[in-house]
Amino acid sequence: MREVDRYPTEGPNALWQIYRTVSKWKAVRNFMFIQLSRYTPSLPLKNWIYRRVLGMKVGKHTSFALMVMVDVFFPEKIEVGDNTIIGYNSTILAHEYLIKEYRLGKVVIGSNVMIGANTTILPGVTIGDNAVVGAGSVVHKSVPAGAFVAGNPLRTIREGIGGQEDGSE
Repeated sequence: MREVDRYPTEGPNALWQIYRTVSKWKAVRNFMFIQLSRYTPSLPLKNWIYRRVLGMKVGKHTSFALMVMVDVFFPEKIEVGDNTIIGYNSTILAHEYLIKEYRLGKVVIGSNVMIGANTTILPGVTIGDNAVVGAGSVVHKSVPAGAFVAGNPLRTIREGIGGQEDGSE
């Protein structure tokens, strides 16, 4: 399923306690740079911001489409391999704040992966190399290499195809 670390909280819901877990200044700084990245059409500039400013691991020739939203509080927990495409308006979360706890989990997206538009990726998942995630999906569990998955709830459309890099069969 998902690999997350759980941190119980007391008092009001965990989101009210966010600045006990992450600096306000880090959140503001990250938000400003993420917003710049969301709107810039320059892929090299986006990847530079993600790598150098936000601390993400981003592979060569990876493409983040316009409006992609990466985790504001913990972007350093996101890794994306080489030659991967993250589709328009997708969201990648490394945290979730709930009523009585918050959870943190690394997100690992492999190489040669295609993430469709408007996809949400939850904390603690791994998406294997050469996988395809259909548009509008909610990735709430790990995806094996080469698989084609889609939907909410996430369903496997086709099992791994074993190392295909160009999507052909």
